[in-house]
This record gives sequence, C-alpha cells and structure tokens, in this order.
Amino acid sequence: MFSIRSRLAALATDLPRVYWFLWLGTVINRLGGFVIPFLSLYLTDQRGIPISQAGLMVSLFGAGSFAAQLTGGELTDRLGRRPVLLLSLLITPPITIMLGLVHDLPFIALSTLILGFFTDLYRPAVSASVADLVPPSARTRAFGYIYWAINLGAALAPILAGFMARFDYFLLFVGDGLTTLIYGLIVLWRVPETQPAEAAHAAQVPLGTRVKQLGREPVLLIFTALGLVFGIIYMQGMVTLPLDMQSHGLGPADYGLAIAFNGGLVVLVTIQISQIVTRWPRFGAISLAGLLLGLGFGLTGLARSLPIYALSVVVWTLGEIIGAAIAPTVIADLSPAELRGLYQGIYGSAWGLSFFVGPLLGSWVFEQFCSGSLWLGCFLLGCLLALGYLSLARSADRRLARATTTEN
Repeated sequence: MFSIRSRLAALATDLPRVYWFLWLGTVINRLGGFVIPFLSLYLTDQRGIPISQAGLMVSLFGAGSFAAQLTGGELTDRLGRRPVLLLSLLITPPITIMLGLVHDLPFIALSTLILGFFTDLYRPAVSASVADLVPPSARTRAFGYIYWAINLGAALAPILAGFMARFDYFLLFVGDGLTTLIYGLIVLWRVPETQPAEAAHAAQVPLGTRVKQLGREPVLLIFTALGLVFGIIYMQGMVTLPLDMQSHGLGPADYGLAIAFNGGLVVLVTIQISQIVTRWPRFGAISLAGLLLGLGFGLTGLARSLPIYALSVVVWTLGEIIGAAIAPTVIADLSPAELRGLYQGIYGSAWGLSFFVGPLLGSWVFEQFCSGSLWLGCFLLGCLLALGYLSLARSADRRLARATTTEN
C-alpha cells in the first residue's frame, strides 16, 4: 500500500490543485465527445449527403478550429486564460444542439463552421495555463496526463455513441453539449486566472510586434508545418476510416469498437510513455511517432475485418501518444510567458487546419481513386514526417537550450 501511495505521489509531483481541475474537466468533456467522430456517418446516413460533401462539412469544422486556435491564442495572452476558457465552454453547448437540429445543407455548413470555432477556442488557454502552473521539468508529464484525460473519456465515448446512434443520432448532440457545459461550470467555480501579472502587462504590445516575434522563430514555424502533416494523417481516423469500414460491411458500432482501441490504449500506456519519453531525445521520439502514425494508417489498406482494423488503430495510436506528450512541451519551452497563448495557438492552428485539409483531401482521394491509394499515401507521408523531424533536431535543440537558459 505504501509503495502504491509513493508511486501516485511521484506521478503528481509539481502538479498543483488547479491543474487537476483542468484535468477533470477534460475527462468529462471528452467522455461526451460524440459528434465529430460520427459526423461523417451522421451526414451520409441521416441527412443523405454524398461522401464528398460530408467530407467538406467536416472540413468546415476544421476551418473554424483553425481560426479558433489563432484567435484563442491571441485572446489568451491579452484577456487572460480564464475568460477564453469560459467563452468557449459555455457557448459551444447550444451550438452543438443546433447542429443536430438543422436539416438544410447551408445551415449544416454554417453550424459546423461555428461549432469548430467555439469548440477549439479554449485549447490555447488550457495549454498556456498548464505552462503557467507547471515547472518545465514536469511539463511533459503534465501534457501527457492531459492527453490521457482526453482519451480516458474518448475510450468510452465511441462505444456509447455507436449504440446511441442506433436509437437516435440526436442523442449524440445532446450528450456532447451537456458534458462541455459541465467543463465550463468547473472552470467557473474552481479555476482562477493563471496568467502571471508581468506577462499580462507585456502582452499588451501591438499585434504587429508580436507577429514579428514569430518571424524570428523558424523552429516554431517548421515544427508547426510538420504538425499540420501529422494532423492530416491523423484525421483519417475520424473521417475516411469509418467510411472504409462501412465499405467492407462494418457499421457504426464496429467503428466505435475499433476506435475505442485508440482511447483504451492511451488510457493504459500514456502515463508510462510520458515518463519514458522524458529521457529520450525529443526529436528522435517525435520522429518515431510520425513513423508509427504512417505505418498504422498504411496497415489499414490491408484490413478487411474488425481485428485487423483494430490492429492498425493500435499501431498509429502509439505514434499519437508519443507525439502528444512531446509536441506541446516543445512549444511551451520555446515560448516566453507573454507569448504562451500565441505560440500554442500557432501550433494548434496546424491541427485546426488539418481538420479542414485532412477530411477534404482524404475523402477526395477515397472517392476519386481508391482506399488503397489513400492508405499508401498516409504511409509515405508518415515516413517523410519522420525524416522532417530528424532534420529539425539539431537547430531545435540549440533553440530549446537557449530558451531553458533564459528561463532559468
């Protein structure tokens, strides 16, 4: 018993109480993350929209997310972390419900775009809050645990959503909105402002001056571009993977079970991997992440049954876990306190853009060519991604060393 308590205490070292409220809110919110993984199936099955148009609708979510990351990052520095968290988490629920009620394609498109914006507006604020609260030595663990929280909920959400969709797809929208609202109430009651006062003052410089700072950060910009490629590959698990499974006679419940391996594996091994990767060269680790991501989606091209689909999910999930622990830590270490929101927003915008490009590109290749071409392309992109991270390693290590010296 003493050994277990000691291990738990070691896991929580340097992680303050407010951090754990953010972690709890993330678990609850992701437990109800029903809508986006099933949106392409909902639009094609319930609304009768062609695959290419369904992909475009999901891409509009990504367009909103892209704008949200940039806007949220700037607002996080200028207004503070807490106002941006509340704005996002309290406005998202009614928009989620609205998307489940509208029928006409233009209103679906508009609702999806707005939902993408407000759903992801809070993300730079969470990352900046973690960087505010947690010392550099514990950030890899802190971001790894947040990602673990995301997938602790996500491990159950696809299974629940798959069965809920058999009765009424609208239940997905209600559940998603409710859990987001609960996260907002946790922030309202338990999460104070974390931004350092001096950082808040320094952030009030003209936007042009802040943007010029980005021009002096080639490592940040290249790392963000690689994150875009990572996100494009990863997005196929939400859009074209369920369509590919459907083409082989597997339904929503089967997709829910296959993708649940993603969340389940993250829950089982993220804490251990977060501990291990702190001892690895960061860019060697994230290069391995890119390779595993490409290999996993490449394996999907051989899948015809649920077990093989599940195996492919396991492989790319290992890459996802490593990348999720390393990438935000690199960005947090690069960013000065007054630019934490903006830097996280810039990197997050790559993921938002991948939500737009990934579904659009993936569904187009899937429909115009064949699924085999799509999965082969994912494998080749993963190999190129791994080489890109390795080529960035030396200059990135020098930049991180300077940032660490300055902070200390």
